[in-house]
Amino acid sequence: MNLSIIIPLLNEQESLPELHSWIVKVMKENNFSYEVLFIDDGSTDNSWNTIEALSAENPNVKGIRFLRNYGKSQALHAGFAKAQGDVIITMDADLQDSPDEIPGLFNMITKDNYDLVSGWKKKRYDSVVAKNLPSKLFNWAARKTSGVHLNDFNCGLKAYKNIVVKNVEVSGEMHRYIPVLAKNAGFGNIGEKVVIHQARKYGSSKFGMSRFVNGFLDLITIWFLSKFGKRPMHLFGALGVIMFLIGFLSAGYIGIMKLYKIYSHEQAILVTNNPWFYIALTTMIIGTQLFLAGFLGEIILRTKNNEERYKIAKEINL
Repeated sequence: MNLSIIIPLLNEQESLPELHSWIVKVMKENNFSYEVLFIDDGSTDNSWNTIEALSAENPNVKGIRFLRNYGKSQALHAGFAKAQGDVIITMDADLQDSPDEIPGLFNMITKDNYDLVSGWKKKRYDSVVAKNLPSKLFNWAARKTSGVHLNDFNCGLKAYKNIVVKNVEVSGEMHRYIPVLAKNAGFGNIGEKVVIHQARKYGSSKFGMSRFVNGFLDLITIWFLSKFGKRPMHLFGALGVIMFLIGFLSAGYIGIMKLYKIYSHEQAILVTNNPWFYIALTTMIIGTQLFLAGFLGEIILRTKNNEERYKIAKEINL
């Protein structure tokens, strides 16, 4: 199979028939063998009924329905697990991503040998204040922090080799950072393609300003995980040892100075009356706690079990 097209969605019943027809047109024009996986992330409208109708009309249409809304990352995780195509395309269901971009993305993966190609919506039709400016700031911070030089991390239109999606663990709200996760997993050949961005035709956006706040928090998380996720002891243990040694040496210095003054018959205050003694003691305690945090992190990392992160209510053609 050439292509698996994964489309997470939430309350997009109006756009689904048009999107399906557009995808089928592109597939036929390019003689692609394909599957379209609609992931219904807890829609409360008739999106699932629409998917069932499309699957009855076209056997290449497949669907997964979650019991409730779990988020885009979980929807992509479910789609990645089921995808069979040599190239995986992800796109949004709101018609803002153009299926006409699929052949170009496919060629960049198959002919130019990219591991992952991310779309870049260079010209956008979103609100400048509400989305464009925060998005530019977010993308700048993501480039500086992750070392992955993409202009648009938030673009839902991306293409992947099958091996990439099978070896990248998408969880929480990390769908924005799949290129970073792929790089950390060893897939370094990451490209970018300017794609057409279209104005929303039906309904309203499901993402507000909170996505940028969450995005920055996730950026800190992924930076930490990329640096110390496999060995938390390297961070917490090192900081703990350093702080403990600083506190211990400071307390030792205070004790030695006390003994020196007594030996020299100089006036000396009680160690317990010296505020620096308590600072040194606190530093040792914090150092011990940091060391234990690293130790516990190592134990948790080795004993964790991968719990099911979402519940599937129904499946179609899978």
